[in-house]
Amino acid sequence: MIHSSELPDHPDAVYVQPNHDYDRIRRRGKHKIFIGMAPGVGKTFRMLEEGHRLKSEGIDVAIGLLETHGRKETVAKGEGLEIVPRKTMQRGVKILTEMDTEAVIARHPQLALVDELAHTNVPGSVLEKRYQDVEQILNAGIDVFSTLNIQHIESLNDLVARITGVTVRERVPDRVLEEADEIIVVDVTPETLEERLLEGKIYAPEKIQQSLENFFQRRHLIALRELALREVADSVEDDAATLKGQSCNIHERVLVCVSTYPNSLQLLRRGGRISNYMNAPFYALFIENPDRFLTKSESLHVETCQKLCQEFNGQFLRVQNSNIAKAISDVAQEYRITQIVIGESQKSRWQLLWRGSLTQQLVRSLKNVDLHIIATDKSGAPN
Repeated sequence: MIHSSELPDHPDAVYVQPNHDYDRIRRRGKHKIFIGMAPGVGKTFRMLEEGHRLKSEGIDVAIGLLETHGRKETVAKGEGLEIVPRKTMQRGVKILTEMDTEAVIARHPQLALVDELAHTNVPGSVLEKRYQDVEQILNAGIDVFSTLNIQHIESLNDLVARITGVTVRERVPDRVLEEADEIIVVDVTPETLEERLLEGKIYAPEKIQQSLENFFQRRHLIALRELALREVADSVEDDAATLKGQSCNIHERVLVCVSTYPNSLQLLRRGGRISNYMNAPFYALFIENPDRFLTKSESLHVETCQKLCQEFNGQFLRVQNSNIAKAISDVAQEYRITQIVIGESQKSRWQLLWRGSLTQQLVRSLKNVDLHIIATDKSGAPN
């Protein structure tokens, strides 16, 4: 999967010039999603803009479904692109319209533009959700550009509800993003979005004040913007991790290594402060020696460490391994740790010369990870 916040200078290799064999190519189309933090950031406009650019370069482009919501700039940007007529459906006395998926497939453009991926189709439609229609178009070998707001992603639904107080009913499974070939973040500042709202570029005048008091509150927009940027960053990490075994840790993640020594509580507090400064996930690791049992006092100490870790909203990990350096290295790689906090070695100078230090072993086994070696005085408190 390729992710970018910039439009490519040239069309991707998946866009081929029209030829007589095109309809015979049995491949799944490529899917690019334009994602944003909220309505009005410019996802549809950006999608149409790239559609025009590709059309000017000889690509066969057609609009499968466009939702302008009466926005003049969007309407104007759609002009000059072929639109596949919608199909009409009667519901009682009302005549409703939906994307004519069969007509889009029959038209078979090289690229179809489909707005509002999370839309729920009119009851009685062949498919319940628009993303399912898009999957049919992709399976027909047609490339698709689509648009989506971050609050419509299934796994983020509960979090968005806590942030905004709004439960979003139209949702898209996470797998749709995971299977996408490219994701474009269309990003504007919360201030810019508020200006667009006040200028009537997003909703009708009678809805503006209500929107400002609810979903479009500044704190909501800031949180949703961070969600959008992090969602794509997480996908970049996942993809990079599959390339030649290399890691690409965009987010900071803090791991504190605790033991039965009394300085573990101080290490946890230091690690908690670091994770708070970095706004990073926090983990604590206790490595049990499989060849010995903990005493009652040691067990109580480990439980105290676990409770303190949880007070910092951290995740407490326990693993069994007689090789401490390997255990730390394995956990760091599994959880994509970027910062490790450990105490200074309790070994004597002769032991360090003979066996080497834990720090040296970690430096050799871990790349692109910062080690924080916290010195302690005789009382066990860090200096």
